[in-house]
Amino acid sequence: MCLTSCLRVASCSLLAASFILFVAAPARAQSSAGCPAAGPANSSTLPRAYQRWLIEDVDWIITPPEEMAFLRLSSKEERDRFIAEFWERRNPNPDRPNNPFKEEHYRRIAYANVHFQEGIPGWETDRGRIYIVYGTPDRVEVEAAHGSRQAVEIWHYNSFSFTEPKVFNFVDVCGCGDYRLEERGN
Repeated sequence: MCLTSCLRVASCSLLAASFILFVAAPARAQSSAGCPAAGPANSSTLPRAYQRWLIEDVDWIITPPEEMAFLRLSSKEERDRFIAEFWERRNPNPDRPNNPFKEEHYRRIAYANVHFQEGIPGWETDRGRIYIVYGTPDRVEVEAAHGSRQAVEIWHYNSFSFTEPKVFNFVDVCGCGDYRLEERGN
C-alpha cells in the first residue's frame, strides 16, 4: 500500500453501499509517483493489467484485507474471479446484468481525471480521491486567495447516510491549482 501516492448517485442503496464500503477504505495521501504496496507481496509482482486494476481502478475503494487477499493470488483465473466477485459484492442490484456501483465508480474516475488533474492523473489527487469515494459534494464554497491566505475549496456532504455531515477543505498549496486536503478532523 502506498502511503504517499456530474452526476449524483442515482440510487439511495448505491449511496448507502458506497458509504459502508468506503468507511473501511484506506486513506492514502496524494503523490506525484505511484508506489507499490508494502509487505511480503506487492503489486509490482503482478502482471501490468492487474497492477493497473489494483492501483488505478480500485485504489480508493478496496479494503486492506481485500488487497492482501488479491496480492496472494497466483493465477490469472483466481485474479479474474476475485475481480468479478469484488464488483458483485458491491452490486446493489445483483439480479440485474449491469452493476450501477461499478458504472458509477468508473464514471467518477473519468470525471476526476478530467476535472482534478494537477500535474498527475485526477484519480491520484486529493480532490479526485474524495470525489471518487463520496461523489459530487452537496455544496462547494470557494475562498479566493487574499494576501498571504491561500485559496481554499470547501466541500460539504450532508447525505442522510452519514451520521454527521462531512466537510473537506482543500488548500491551493502553491497558488497554481494544486489543491491538497487539509488534514484535520471532520
